[in-house]
Amino acid sequence: MSRTRTHPYQADVGFDGGELDCGNGLLLLIRKHIDPLEQGQLLEILSLEASVEEDLPAWCRLTGNEMVNMWRTGRQRSFLVSKGPFTPPPEDDAEPIVPGTPAVVVGRSGRRQAPITQPVVTPTIPDTLPAPAPAPAIGPLSVMGVGSWPRPRWLLRALHERLETRMDEAEFDDSADDAVRLAVDAQRRAGADVVTDGEQRRDNYASFVGGLLENCQLIPVTDLLPYVDDPAQFEAELAALDVPAGQVRHPAVFGPLGRGRPLAVHEATFVRGLTDEPVKVSLPGPYLLTRTMWMECISDRAYDDREDLARDIVRVLREEVHHLLAAGVALVQFDEPVLTEVVYGTPGQGGRTFMCGALGERGSVGEELGFARGLLQELTSGLPADRLALHVCRGNWTPDEAMALAGDYRPLVPLLSSLDFGTYVLELCTPRAGEIGVLATLPSDRRIGVGLVNQKDQVVDSLEVVLARARRAVDLFGAERVLLNPDCGFATFADNPIVTAEVAEAHLAVLVAARDRLIGV
Repeated sequence: MSRTRTHPYQADVGFDGGELDCGNGLLLLIRKHIDPLEQGQLLEILSLEASVEEDLPAWCRLTGNEMVNMWRTGRQRSFLVSKGPFTPPPEDDAEPIVPGTPAVVVGRSGRRQAPITQPVVTPTIPDTLPAPAPAPAIGPLSVMGVGSWPRPRWLLRALHERLETRMDEAEFDDSADDAVRLAVDAQRRAGADVVTDGEQRRDNYASFVGGLLENCQLIPVTDLLPYVDDPAQFEAELAALDVPAGQVRHPAVFGPLGRGRPLAVHEATFVRGLTDEPVKVSLPGPYLLTRTMWMECISDRAYDDREDLARDIVRVLREEVHHLLAAGVALVQFDEPVLTEVVYGTPGQGGRTFMCGALGERGSVGEELGFARGLLQELTSGLPADRLALHVCRGNWTPDEAMALAGDYRPLVPLLSSLDFGTYVLELCTPRAGEIGVLATLPSDRRIGVGLVNQKDQVVDSLEVVLARARRAVDLFGAERVLLNPDCGFATFADNPIVTAEVAEAHLAVLVAARDRLIGV
């Protein structure tokens, strides 16, 4: 990399970051300017901050972008960064664009804040919420997926173009509609009793809400490097992930949250137009979202602490549930995978699993479970329990079953017993989940979605193996309380489909065969 006073190539666009460092907003500004560029186009970044000289190359390595050149004169530095790998063009007549230095913002904590790239708006808070409408019943031993389904490659391309503002919403929706049709057709061919839209429109199962809520924006998880305690460890952990870390986006809250538009009602409405089967919709739970969204130097712009943020998260989720039930959704499932991290993780010692992207602070096990209990109880208050489900998974971002977070559900049974969900959808096939018998003390009016196949397996288990697991669950809970499902979704993160759509369909088909044997078909 040359360090001459001028760059060997002219930038397509540029901006002046002034004295901002990567931890106080420079990365957000870089993301704002680089996302709309095409692959191979160049961004010039001016900076007076010395630490950027070390931090920016690390960010480039993590995100797959390329540092093309840098020069320094006194305190003034200029970095030329290519979006993705750089191929020198034959000529480039573009002139760099250098706006003025952005102002430094101070948050409630008194620390310098990351500048935002969207205006703060007055949050939408409705006066009334709709009542639930009737929905098809979900019978005993029904087969259903957990949520996500592998996405076609053409949809992944469209999704990233949409996230980077290079495709408009209408064009993306046309592609997503086609992908949902394929996902629903596959589930119906397999014989599933309950269908989902496969979460085809989402970049991942949880943070997609950041692109829909008012006063929240999505930033790639790699851009959080300056906010963690040990950047070197964080970089190593991201580099080891099976999922491309630069493609996973994280919600950043910069103002009071509001549900100005639906989070998933549009998904439910479309899929209900494709099938008469009961429809399930999955949403991230309030504890997961709080742990994901609370980050000092970002969210303390609008909220005093994470408890303050959590109240608004519960409010917007309740608004969404009311509208989903009014749209005839048979089952609304809330995903709370980070509960497993609470009881089996080791905070402060590295080894992040990234099974949910929850990077925020956490207290003791008792404090966290009590906090989660309060949020979940507030979320479900007054809603019909038989149409609410809670999913607690044991997964991470890798197929490696030797990873951490192993142990049975025993530490979570008191919490689950205290909540008002009619159904618990649990991972029970993975060896990490332990013995199913510890769940025998759950209240007898709760149904159990039993994970009977490991969604990560490329080879589908035989009917005899799956049937033996199903019979064990029926013996423990009674057939009327058992639902049949994979351990988790087949493509929790859009860029990391665990299996192909064909293998996912085969996993569901073996569950259907086990169902038929259980009911004597």
